[in-house]
Amino acid sequence: MARPQAAPIARDWLGKTLAGILLGFTLALGCSALFVWLAASLPQSARSQLAMWLLAPVWIGVLGGVFFFRSGKQAWLWLGAANLLVFLIPVLGRHF
Repeated sequence: MARPQAAPIARDWLGKTLAGILLGFTLALGCSALFVWLAASLPQSARSQLAMWLLAPVWIGVLGGVFFFRSGKQAWLWLGAANLLVFLIPVLGRHF
């Protein structure tokens, strides 16, 4: 009786991992900065602590979720667009 073949490892794991590490980190920094900008009513000490502790869960969440993309190119494009959006929100908020 023939044994069923195990599914091969996805070919794009390196691209997805690098996208999660690099763009995930910048996305986490942007989310942290966005939190500081939006939570202006909190005291400075609480706001900075929350922003600091927000960084790791967002980064790990993105790094874990990046493997749901079909390809590394798709991961880079979506995370790049998310980074662009997160960093453009405060810029556009100042002008409007």
